[in-house]
Amino acid sequence: MDKRRVVITGMGALTPIGKTAEDSWQAAKAGTCGIDTITQYDTSNQKVHLAGEVKDFNAEDYLERREARRMDRFTQFAVIAAGEALKNSGLDLETEDRSNIGVVVSSGIGGINTIQNETIKGNEKGFDKVSPFFIPMVIANMAAGQIAIKYGLQGMCTCPVSACAGGSNAIGDAFRHIRDGYADVMVCGGAEAAITPLGMGGFTSLKALTTCNDPARASIPFDAERSGFVMGEGAGILVLESYEHAKARGAKILGEIVGYGSNCDAHHITAPCPDGAGATACMRMALADGNVPAGEVDYINAHGTSTSLNDSGETMAVKNAFGDHARELMMSSTKSMTGHLLGASGAVAAIFCVLALRDQFAPPTIHYQVPDPACDLDIVPNEGRSAAIRYAMANAFGFGGHNASLIFKRWEE
Repeated sequence: MDKRRVVITGMGALTPIGKTAEDSWQAAKAGTCGIDTITQYDTSNQKVHLAGEVKDFNAEDYLERREARRMDRFTQFAVIAAGEALKNSGLDLETEDRSNIGVVVSSGIGGINTIQNETIKGNEKGFDKVSPFFIPMVIANMAAGQIAIKYGLQGMCTCPVSACAGGSNAIGDAFRHIRDGYADVMVCGGAEAAITPLGMGGFTSLKALTTCNDPARASIPFDAERSGFVMGEGAGILVLESYEHAKARGAKILGEIVGYGSNCDAHHITAPCPDGAGATACMRMALADGNVPAGEVDYINAHGTSTSLNDSGETMAVKNAFGDHARELMMSSTKSMTGHLLGASGAVAAIFCVLALRDQFAPPTIHYQVPDPACDLDIVPNEGRSAAIRYAMANAFGFGGHNASLIFKRWEE
């Protein structure tokens, strides 16, 4: 069976730098920092005081009160971003075969807000008094489930849980599902909301988060003084369609997804391979999957977490995967602006890649000051730039050794 072309027709996002996909992208182009003091709880008894929060968020601005109260924050983000993406796509669901539209939305952590709050309630009042919505609010697949229920989407509905690679796996799996003829339309991406005392405490104990209190020096990917990542939150959702389906309905096509690689380091529960071998193989898989010559990729949205091992390992992996061309391509980390959105990070990176191709513009890695010889590629330091971009790659690497790479192509009829 011939493989079908897959295009992007809709995108939605809630991020620390914007409440829509377009607003987030314009902020990324401008080098806006979304990292600031945590407002969701009192951090005085904890080591970490900064995060990338979705600013001034009130779920009831988007959802009915009863509906919002039955969703954890990560699900609220996902449903709202999906609404934007579907509206942006121009799909008329009343005329579509909804059994041919599926949902793949990841979350790395799931409903940790609800877990923490209901655990406190259970300890105080007895565990038989926890909310009857406790279980459906905490399970990681409920973002996908709620989107499917809200819009009556009856195709495959699933949730890859692969830590920080989850959002990318969701998009890649949806891409293959359409390409191989199992659906015409897929709603896909990731959502995360882990800025809670418990979530932040866990990552702090793991020594994964920076304890820096200066927003301008906290999330500094590829900088020699990087000391851990900054937690972010939000969602990124894309609508993918077969080219034939999109063309038949006269859709505005935003970009094309052409390649997907996914593998495992099989090395350590939290640390990546120091030599980047797994990431190298993953990027090569994506290039081969899309039949894209390495020299045609002009921009990489790096995983770029601002941790010592990730940034040096990813740099080495890009050198190994792209050879001499690694010195010519641009590789920035927008996590310098958003922080690390865990299971949503790959989806937001994908959106930024599609829009980088649309605008022919590479967003910056902000707050870069101190060069690291182990991170010596063109990271588009401090200011974004206009550039000719034919193909863009989004990388995502997660705890457990999960790796995912996606390749997008600039849309031209």
